[in-house]
Amino acid sequence: MNRTSLLGFAAAIVLLVGVSGAGQSRSSTRAPRHDAGFQIVETSLADLRTALSGGRVTSHELVLRYLARIATHEHRLHAALAVNAHALEEADRLDRERAQGTLRGPLHGIPVALKDNIHTTSMPTTGGALAFAGYTPPYDATLTKNLIDAGAIIIAKTGLTELANWVAGAPTPMPGNFNAVGGFAFNPYDPRMDPREGTFDGRPALQTGGSSSGIGTAASFWAASVGTDTGGSVISPSNANMLVGIRPTIGRISRYGVIPITADHDTAGPMTRTVADAAIMLGALESAAPDPNDAATRTCTPPPGRDYTKFLRADALKGARIGIPRAFYYDRITLPGESAPQPSTAPDTTGSGRPERIEGRGGLNAEQSKVMADAIAVLKQQGATVVDPADIPSFVDKDPQNNFVFWDFCSGADQAKGQDATCSVNFKYGMKRDFNLWLKSLGPTAPLKTLTELRQWNITHIKAGAIRYGQSRLDISDEMDLEADRARNEADHEKDWRLSRVRGIDGALNAGVKLDAIMTPGGSGAGLAARAGYPIIVVPFGMVPNAPTPPFPSGFEAKPAPFGVGFTGTACSEPRLIEIAYAFEQATKRRVPPPGLSPN
Repeated sequence: MNRTSLLGFAAAIVLLVGVSGAGQSRSSTRAPRHDAGFQIVETSLADLRTALSGGRVTSHELVLRYLARIATHEHRLHAALAVNAHALEEADRLDRERAQGTLRGPLHGIPVALKDNIHTTSMPTTGGALAFAGYTPPYDATLTKNLIDAGAIIIAKTGLTELANWVAGAPTPMPGNFNAVGGFAFNPYDPRMDPREGTFDGRPALQTGGSSSGIGTAASFWAASVGTDTGGSVISPSNANMLVGIRPTIGRISRYGVIPITADHDTAGPMTRTVADAAIMLGALESAAPDPNDAATRTCTPPPGRDYTKFLRADALKGARIGIPRAFYYDRITLPGESAPQPSTAPDTTGSGRPERIEGRGGLNAEQSKVMADAIAVLKQQGATVVDPADIPSFVDKDPQNNFVFWDFCSGADQAKGQDATCSVNFKYGMKRDFNLWLKSLGPTAPLKTLTELRQWNITHIKAGAIRYGQSRLDISDEMDLEADRARNEADHEKDWRLSRVRGIDGALNAGVKLDAIMTPGGSGAGLAARAGYPIIVVPFGMVPNAPTPPFPSGFEAKPAPFGVGFTGTACSEPRLIEIAYAFEQATKRRVPPPGLSPN
């Protein structure tokens, strides 16, 4: 049992034991439980609210049931890095408020979890980095305050790839969902270790997705969770864990109090089991007015009352115009200068931290193609106009300088200074700029003062478990000169936006027949949306074989992998995307809970 399971399991047991002592005396005056058989597994936020308002269950009882579920299954999944030791006290307070007729908001008394790079003053915020183990920041993130104001109980901090997967790239990339504080986490749809000799280091056989953990939400350890996304880390893990994930427009949700990679691409977003739950969470996460600590929050205007549930229209696909970007996303392509498809990079759908290596550029295998053909058929059956193809202009541009597929972000030792002419420096530049600003915001409590100090600390604590896979991404970030390299960063960031926005998403949406959204397979659309800073929603839909290369050994029967669909739109188009995603979900209802876990 690694440190992740020990921390989560022990914290849950401590809380449960406390209930039989002092906790019991606090709850003894409470009315008897009205519905001892109330289910929490797969229960929606709306159903939890109804049960709470109707007296079928109290927030205290909800917390107990979620804690019991964590204690029962955490040793297999390693979903949590910390559990809130005050969760029952907070539940009792919210129960008293409810009894007095006071409701804070749409999440009153409902337990949710936060990725462990989001500040909470009730639990440590570590980013999974050993240097920050046990560190509790001096202030809550703005989004944390918003959730608390909406009545949420922050029950736990989820696992993640260390520092949102900006520690180790090439030559030894950090596997997805590994961090030095907790180790590896496991996908509830197949919670076993990878048995292959070349990757037998404890990593999961079925990838968990990007650096935000969707594991606990999929397994009903809590009602919903919040992830963060710089290059796909809300969408990829949501896809991998059969969840709905929303990566919103940059600025829709304040980033203040979130450990950064680069403010140019960072955002938080909800991860839930249904589109309706994601809509509720999005409204709770968004601030009513711009956050003075995050200028980007002026980008989008919230809907009245920050109520996204009014966009939950089951008939919203009727008359919708949805584009199918065939080139690269569905079909392999030959790029300029290539006489035939060559081994190259495709979008990261594995959560490995590096794109997959396949023959050709992009494309789907036969099983994935069938799933997407079924999804396109659903669109048509529901009355949508499907524009096929609706290719991304920068993906088919014949000039390599204007082709997005050629323009990845610099992410490993092989793209250090002097070797980075063909990649965007924005991630590595932003990490030094924004990480140092974040450390400064911690004031005198900061364990370290600069990115340089973190790198030095890691080197001196290798034997303690730091940087198991090296720290090449931190290295190439720290070598950036924030003054001398400013112009290069600005030029690269402008190119990022040009290829992902004007010649990217907007180019596809506005070419010929104006589109409401494009639909991409699985989590593959995450990278383009992230570079643009535009919204994307992934919805559960199908399952495909988990067949990595090299293959699993004979006798190891891999379980199938979740495979959803993504809907991407232009800036601030979350209301329309929620309509489309909800209508698609209601027409299909393909999410199934993870097998092999207890029903409650």
